[in-house]
Amino acid sequence: MKTIYKLILKSYIGPMFATFFIVIFILMMNFVWRYIDDLVGKGLDAAVIIELIMYATVNMIQMGLPLAVLLATIMTMGNLGENYELLAMKSAGMSLLKIVRPLVFVVLLISIGSFFIINNLAPYSNKKMFSIIHDIQRQNQALEFQDGLFFNGIDNMSIRVERQNPETKLLTGVLIYDNRSAGGNMTTTIADSGYIRLSDDKRYLLVTLFNGSTYEHTRNSQWYTKSTLRRHTFERQDGQIPMTGFDFERSDENLFSGSSQTLNINELQHNIDSLEMAVNRTTTTAYNPLLRDQIFIKDPDAISPPDTVFVDRSKKAYGKLLLDSIPNLSTRQKQKLYSNARQSAISARNSFSFDESTSKEALNQLYRNKNEWHRKLALPVSIFIFFLVGAPLGAIIRKGGLGMPIVISVIFFVIYYIISMTGEKMAKEGTWSSLLGMWISSIVLFPLAVYLTNKATNDSALLDFDWYIGKYKQGKEWVVSKIPQSWRDKLTKKRK
Repeated sequence: MKTIYKLILKSYIGPMFATFFIVIFILMMNFVWRYIDDLVGKGLDAAVIIELIMYATVNMIQMGLPLAVLLATIMTMGNLGENYELLAMKSAGMSLLKIVRPLVFVVLLISIGSFFIINNLAPYSNKKMFSIIHDIQRQNQALEFQDGLFFNGIDNMSIRVERQNPETKLLTGVLIYDNRSAGGNMTTTIADSGYIRLSDDKRYLLVTLFNGSTYEHTRNSQWYTKSTLRRHTFERQDGQIPMTGFDFERSDENLFSGSSQTLNINELQHNIDSLEMAVNRTTTTAYNPLLRDQIFIKDPDAISPPDTVFVDRSKKAYGKLLLDSIPNLSTRQKQKLYSNARQSAISARNSFSFDESTSKEALNQLYRNKNEWHRKLALPVSIFIFFLVGAPLGAIIRKGGLGMPIVISVIFFVIYYIISMTGEKMAKEGTWSSLLGMWISSIVLFPLAVYLTNKATNDSALLDFDWYIGKYKQGKEWVVSKIPQSWRDKLTKKRK
């Protein structure tokens, strides 16, 4: 390997790893803030949170890797240009395409690796992540009391304490409302002090109260005349209440394997073939009987019905005779005819609504699977296109560091993200095909990459602000030269 290529690779590998981890960290913070309400206050083990973040990190790669490649490429080429190393290489007869040749092979390897990540690793991680999030959301809030506030983390129970000793965990001023009785009975317990905690296996609530009273309000079938209220006092009361939902229980992750995000490209293709058959079947089931048996039942010329619906000439003649004889019917016969027609229309609408909802659900699933199938192929291509955009941009701006490269990278990535989200939304709704919706961002950015490469190869001053300032001064001088001398003298006098 040439020494110059080693220099280029060394200049690229460092920024690539640094920007990748920075981008992933920022995206991960966004994920944590999104689920912060589910993670806080439930007493989760650190291992569970670390496992969730690890699986979520894999899912962030498909968004963070293109931005990291773009930023690292701009920084590398900008540093080479700022230190005049890029100019020295071009002076030695190396073209831009030859300079970035080692980076092309590196980015190709990254693109190929990204396909295996999104196709093999991401579905497994998504399945695990969805399972953990579901288990966390299903778990009840940890048993933590706040002074003067009600704790409602237990179903059909409310507990209020005036003060909790942080060292001994002794509760004072305990008030418990218990509505767990199936008959609507309520028990209210008031105690001077006590202890309330979960058992070690988190399956029971252990209650020990001192010096209090219990009020039991019992409702009979005729509660307004026969409801009773009983009261008894105690010096010490011990109770053990069965609890569920406080322990973190892991569910089977295979229950979440039906989502399109948990399937690889082969499984998605199998689903697409099955869903296309289901959509065709449900559409035929929904529309054909409606047209044949309800809408065009009296119009044989509009649709050719089967023999089981019409009895050739006799049925057709009867239909025409019925329409011609409606004015001659009595009021009661007209009302009966209207009621039958209305009931037939309502029945047809209800039947069609059910079949239509089934068909729409199958169609939505088909769109999601097609979008995910194209996403797995579009990601490697988008990574390489971002490299083709970043390399000439870095060579043009000739600025390294984290200033200008970050600004330009964020601008291009926001444009890419908006175009991608718009295309995906249109593809989900069926307005665009999945091919167009998932590839529209690459289609838009590729001509831009070709244009920038052409400008960088020809040493264009596209983003050189000094060049624009010079052009502005030249234009100003040209405009001033076209103004008559008498006008210029008048303007000079007014300024004085």
